[in-house]
Amino acid sequence: MGQTRPVTVVLDAGALIAFERGDAKMRALCREAQRSGARLVVPAGVVGQAVRDPSRQVALRALLHAGTTQVEPLTHALAEACGILCGRTKTRDVVDASVALSARRHNAVVVTSDPKDLRRLDAQLKLETV
Repeated sequence: MGQTRPVTVVLDAGALIAFERGDAKMRALCREAQRSGARLVVPAGVVGQAVRDPSRQVALRALLHAGTTQVEPLTHALAEACGILCGRTKTRDVVDASVALSARRHNAVVVTSDPKDLRRLDAQLKLETV
C-alpha cells in the first residue's frame, strides 16, 4: 500500500504569498486539496501577514474563503500557548508558533517557505517547502 495523504495541511505566510504569486507547486497543492477534500488550515495571524490589498489579492481571498480552508482564530488560550512555546524555544515569532501549534493539533503537514524557523519551534514538524 502507498503512503496516505494528510487530511490537513497548515499553510504559513510564505505558502500564501507563493500561492498569490502563482507558484505552480502551491497552486497544484491547493487544487489537489480541493479535489481530495483535504482541509487547509491557516492560523489567523498568517492571514494578517499575507493580506495587504484585498482588491488586488482576489485569488488569495478566494482560497481563504474556500470551503476546504479553515482560518483558525488566535484565542486567548492559543496566544498564551504561543508565548510559552516561544519562551521555551527562545524565539519571538508568535505567528510561527501558532503555525507549529496548529500543525501539532491537527497532526498536519506545514507548507512553508522558511522551514528553519519552524524547526526551531518543533523539530518533529512535518514540513513541505515552497
